Amino acid sequence: MKPAIDLAREAFFASNGLDEAQLAQVFGQLLTKDTTLADLYFQSARYESWGLEEGIIKSGSYSIEQGVGVRSVCGEQTGFAYSGEISLLALLESAKAARAISSAGQSGFINAWRVAAPSRALYGQDDPLASLSESDKIAFLQQIDSIARATSPYVQQVMANMVAVHEIILIIDETGRMTADIRPLVRANVSVIVERNGQTESASSGGGGRFNLDFFTKGNKAQEYAEDAVRKALINLDAEAAPAGSMTVVLGNGWPGVLLHEAIGHGLEGDFNRKGTSAFAGRIGEQVAAKGITVVDDGTLDQRRGSLSVDDEGTQTQCTTLIEDGILKGYLYDRQNAALMGTQSTGNGRRQSYSNLPMPRMTNTYMRPGEYDPAEIIASVEKGIYAVNFSGGQVDITSGKFVFSASEAYQIENGKLGKPLKNATLIGNGPDVLTRVSMVGNDLQLDTGVGVCGKDGQSVPVGVGQPTLRIDGITVGGTAAA
Repeated sequence: MKPAIDLAREAFFASNGLDEAQLAQVFGQLLTKDTTLADLYFQSARYESWGLEEGIIKSGSYSIEQGVGVRSVCGEQTGFAYSGEISLLALLESAKAARAISSAGQSGFINAWRVAAPSRALYGQDDPLASLSESDKIAFLQQIDSIARATSPYVQQVMANMVAVHEIILIIDETGRMTADIRPLVRANVSVIVERNGQTESASSGGGGRFNLDFFTKGNKAQEYAEDAVRKALINLDAEAAPAGSMTVVLGNGWPGVLLHEAIGHGLEGDFNRKGTSAFAGRIGEQVAAKGITVVDDGTLDQRRGSLSVDDEGTQTQCTTLIEDGILKGYLYDRQNAALMGTQSTGNGRRQSYSNLPMPRMTNTYMRPGEYDPAEIIASVEKGIYAVNFSGGQVDITSGKFVFSASEAYQIENGKLGKPLKNATLIGNGPDVLTRVSMVGNDLQLDTGVGVCGKDGQSVPVGVGQPTLRIDGITVGGTAAA
């Protein structure tokens, strides 16, 4: 298997008639004596998707995205230009534009080119688009449809899709360091609509990661995803209105970590803290959560959706401890914000594509497990709600206030699970909620690989996770009396 750097050189240099001497000309235009950092970000990505609805394949698409982003940074000033054409002329023009925006002055130059040390092999280099035949991809979606419909006569509609991406990136920074990565990414989803006596409910399921599409066929994922989606939809047919008021809430493990990601994780990104707009700004070393709570962001997990061998600035990812035993330990940094705050990048500089600037972003963010058995946690609650899954939410980074909707929830009475509930909305403040966690389960689980994070108009794949948690005194918005 060829090293990633060799494959990237072939993709971007050999195929476009570029060499190091020409790149030196580009950096000669880009760098000045005042430049604090600069980079070229080459990207080539191939996308394929298939969609099934009403029992037939209704959509199929294939696209290629290729280009280069050119960045010049002088302190807090950033110049950025990009081109969908990879050529010496396009690079020179982009470098001139980026430099003009960020600073002016005498040109600089690259002293020596060097290839970054090979990064850890967190995922393979195989093209996932080629890992299944066209007929097998279609058969997988049709299998989801038939299993979902056979699971219950109440299933009225099934929508399934499969997506695969193969991405090659090459980053060259102001020191002449070259870093490359080959990134596979796949995802499959199913959504179902059920109807009974005029009442309709919907639910979804799915998974993915940085591996080949045959992960879905070898692991019998068609049955797993279809039955899970139908199960959740049928539960909601029998669900009653959730009560409203302040009460004890038990959060399930896995995907409910999205609340942690949104309400707390974004507030720990370096740019918000450098600007002082986060509820966590200036609080390193303070007790910001209950004892026993440890939160990390880990981009080094094998084949996980949010993992990266290197980030989009060429920095190796790492496991960064954000909160340890309730104490705020640090933030997530890209290169620019780290430099401005007098520290080092944590490998969290991420961008959606070559046409976007990098910024501090999460990878796989989760809470480490505690000591309690999940059954013990539920048994400890006299009256409350068990929220197993969430369908979405909103967060204000500055204040930490959030609103999240539970897609699967149950009543807890006298330490036992009761009737299913619907329309349960959790309302609170991220930093405050962390102090209200009274029990942390020993059942840490990461999500199935479906997370997408949005920030400033850019979307990137992420992972979330947590163990079962007991939170005391959180506000629940519902339509029934508590």
